[in-house]
Amino acid sequence: MIHPDHDKGSSPETEPPSKTRRKVAMHALQDLGEALVAVAPERLAELDLPERLADAIAAARRITAHEGRRRQMQFVGRLMRDVDPEPIRTKLDAWAQGPRQATALLHRLEAWRERLLKEPEALAELAAAQPRLDRDHLRRIIRLAREERAQGQPPKFYRQIFQELKNLFE
Repeated sequence: MIHPDHDKGSSPETEPPSKTRRKVAMHALQDLGEALVAVAPERLAELDLPERLADAIAAARRITAHEGRRRQMQFVGRLMRDVDPEPIRTKLDAWAQGPRQATALLHRLEAWRERLLKEPEALAELAAAQPRLDRDHLRRIIRLAREERAQGQPPKFYRQIFQELKNLFE
């Protein structure tokens, strides 16, 4: 016997998500809630979360017992269902990228400093890339840094090159 609903030709788009897919989505929301609990309270205020969710996150921070915290995180995950998670994820990702970008900038500045001390043509390349550069001032600091390195003196001008580059790239 053929089931009467079988003839309708239901498509995957019209079927509700499976229980497994719903559970995966709920676990993802709970993980996002755990990330929110780890965020500093000052930063959390920037997210404009519903008051009930913000209170639940604050309560989760205070709970130290394992089982109580687990249940509170489930509650936070439940409250996350009523919130659009994309803006929250975007903001958390941006906060995570901030320190990485700052570190990458510092590494680039250190590389420029080393190039300026070793390669005479590096100053011309930097001047072409950064029109605000005061060539004469930087050239003098580079010369003094080379001299202090050759004489084994403390790296005062070496550090000053870095500060000049930092001001230039900001």
